[in-house]
Amino acid sequence: MSNFEMLLRGFSVVFTPANIGASILGAILGLIVGAMPGIGSLAGVALLLPLTYKFNPTTAIIMLGALYYSNMYGGSFSAILLNIPGDSPAVMTAVDGYPMAKKKKRPGQALFTANMASCIGGIIGMIILTFAGPALANIGLKFGPSEMTALLLVAMTSISWLVGENPIKGIVATAFGILLASMGMDTLSGSPRYDFGSMHLLGGIPFTPFVIGSVGFAQVINLMNERYVQTEMIDAKLSIRGSLPTKREFLRLIPPSIRSGILGTFVGVLPGAGATTGAFMGYTIQKNFKSDEPLGTGAVEGIAACEAANNAAAAGSLAPLLALGIPGSGTGAVLLGGLMLWGLNPGPLLFQNEPDFAWGLISSLFLSNAITLLIAIAVIPFLTKILAVPTKYMIPIITVVCVVGSYSTTYSMFGVLVMLLSGIVSYFIQKNNYSTAPMLLSFVLAPLLESNMRKAFIISGGSLKIFFTRPISLMFMLIFFTMLLIPLVRSILGKKKEEKTA
Repeated sequence: MSNFEMLLRGFSVVFTPANIGASILGAILGLIVGAMPGIGSLAGVALLLPLTYKFNPTTAIIMLGALYYSNMYGGSFSAILLNIPGDSPAVMTAVDGYPMAKKKKRPGQALFTANMASCIGGIIGMIILTFAGPALANIGLKFGPSEMTALLLVAMTSISWLVGENPIKGIVATAFGILLASMGMDTLSGSPRYDFGSMHLLGGIPFTPFVIGSVGFAQVINLMNERYVQTEMIDAKLSIRGSLPTKREFLRLIPPSIRSGILGTFVGVLPGAGATTGAFMGYTIQKNFKSDEPLGTGAVEGIAACEAANNAAAAGSLAPLLALGIPGSGTGAVLLGGLMLWGLNPGPLLFQNEPDFAWGLISSLFLSNAITLLIAIAVIPFLTKILAVPTKYMIPIITVVCVVGSYSTTYSMFGVLVMLLSGIVSYFIQKNNYSTAPMLLSFVLAPLLESNMRKAFIISGGSLKIFFTRPISLMFMLIFFTMLLIPLVRSILGKKKEEKTA
């Protein structure tokens, strides 16, 4: 049978009252969990896994798959409305989502753009997963330490593009993020680095409190300076029709959604990359394409690029899990544990031995995508009312959300302290016209880069040849050197142009 016929067979499994109910329940819980800072898909799936033990394996995994997938939608809610990412993949959504909601007073359109881009990216990821899942999983296996190092070098080099005309500030912010990421235990030897004698720092700076502080609490400090300023209430229609983007905006979101959907699916397949890396890379790639408005000022293209990428990556991460039994992320590891508890062994034989289960899960993602989109759009009128709350009331509300979100990830006041300090530091960084986005991106990618680079050097005995003798790593290294030369070539051409006009 062809993959399309197997997909139709999967839909026959999904469209039962129990499985449809599981998809709806998973979609609702995923939106709630995603919108709550500090929880995220990993904790959400882990906490709700015991609830599925009484279900049959197919119904259980459909519910958890819907929860994982809809979590990508939910993370954008608090990122756009409060500038507090609900989950790490939504960090980049806040860069354009919050300015569009707050400064341009178009929260409904920002949410609608995020939801539509999530849907488009998710569909692309699911289609690719359906027809090329096992092949993609095999490609992912070819990405060893040298290939991952080359890919991450390309990503790290492009960070300076996040700040537009001033790459020097991007490099400074990137270096600061790498410095912070190096704190904690050495990834290979296990020896402590920059722990300053603190037991808490042995594990490094926790990511979620760091992000909540850098983005959310820094915003609280900024709001405190404006608490007595009379802000104009949002007079947009609090309705679904009033939240619809214009025809031009809808056409603007489609190209970045398609590009990031394809990119995100591929990134999701790579081991250890995940939806967070997909969202960062999707946003970075968008810098190379034309946008009607500068990214970071509330551009539709910026919201669409990162939201499509993280949803596609969520679908793509299921390819190595189902086809090879290799989880691509922490959430994938929890799902793998659930499969093994139900007596299922993911791998090449899963599609042959348990076709109803495997194709039922893939088909359920299409259903979950549609259900989540409808629910997310339906709640927009209620969500947009958050921005009508006066600033003096928003300050304590956002502060409480930051504190609770930070504490829930570490179960200690250390997480809250990290959140407070990172918020204060990020506030002064932004006050001096530096962007925090490169810092957050490098903080995410630096541990992956270090780990893969050191493994590559161990394999090669310290030789650089390993990056130029393998086809995939050679291709990415050529891209890396090209990106290094582009600013130099532009500078030379610019000087020659000035000499001619002089």
